[in-house]
Amino acid sequence: MATGSRAVLMAFLAVTLGLVSIPPQAVEYAVPRMSYGVPDLQGVWTNATITTLERPQDIAKLVLTEAEATVIEQNRQAFYDAYDEPTANADGELPVANDPGGYNTFWMDEGTRLARVNGEIRSSFIVEPEDGQIPYRLLARFRMFQHFGRFLSYDGPEIRPLGERCVVGFGSTGGPPMLPVLYNNNYQIVQSPGNVMILVEMNHDARIIRIGGRHPPADVYKWLGDSIGHWEDDTLVVETSNFHPDQSFRAALKHVVMSTPDLVVTERFTRISADEILYDFTMDDPAVYAKSWRGEIPLRATEGPIYEYACHEGNYALPGILAGARAEEKAGKEPPWWQKLLLSLAG
Repeated sequence: MATGSRAVLMAFLAVTLGLVSIPPQAVEYAVPRMSYGVPDLQGVWTNATITTLERPQDIAKLVLTEAEATVIEQNRQAFYDAYDEPTANADGELPVANDPGGYNTFWMDEGTRLARVNGEIRSSFIVEPEDGQIPYRLLARFRMFQHFGRFLSYDGPEIRPLGERCVVGFGSTGGPPMLPVLYNNNYQIVQSPGNVMILVEMNHDARIIRIGGRHPPADVYKWLGDSIGHWEDDTLVVETSNFHPDQSFRAALKHVVMSTPDLVVTERFTRISADEILYDFTMDDPAVYAKSWRGEIPLRATEGPIYEYACHEGNYALPGILAGARAEEKAGKEPPWWQKLLLSLAG
């Protein structure tokens, strides 16, 4: 037998007998498409995760190992396990039996794992700049304290936070950018040839993205901004401007974002698998940020439907909040020094 024929025969026998393994070829994901050709992003998605917008100060890198992630995730679970234990107040007194207290863990649904993006475990959503922090200008940080001062003011209903008044969801859950909060981190995407609608569970906001067109004049403001989209290959690119001035400070337990009505947010939605959309966003507001900054969040498929989030705090709680403030004023109760300072900064 010729040398070449013998080599071919030996190779055939090796593969047949399993002596040599041939790595399978990577199968490229076939993006599902709408009847009019564009990628199908429809479905119910969640961005719930314990990863935060900005990188924690005690973490120096963006990408974590499995071992590092396990420690963080276990510590978060330990926090939840201890959260429902009764705690004493400043005077050492435990809550009384009929005191309803605040939220317990039954109401919290932020997820249990850190975000995974392209197989990497992320310590923050922000990927640019490298330190994982919002690059605020110095004056913008001062203005942030002014906004915090407004949150401590109870002079009237219009000055209270938008989430408290049931206008939009807390923080930046409705976006853009769409950031996770303590619970209700679900979104439903519905498409048509001319529009993409994103139903935001918190606060049941329906965000309409027009495909093509122009933004209205700069003095026309919208609560979630004005969004115009277009397709770049298989990615939906959305530019949003014309933000309402009251959306200039979005605060939640997991993130604080400050901007101006001149903010421009560029989002990119790319379906990368049957159960995941890569959500990429860039924030550009030269009056507030020393440079633009960018983040990445995985949107994972989840079971629907999204049930109605019927926010009623603004209906019945707000009169009680303001009445409580009037009662404290009448009793001559003085706020602590730090609250006085923030209130003075707020003007």
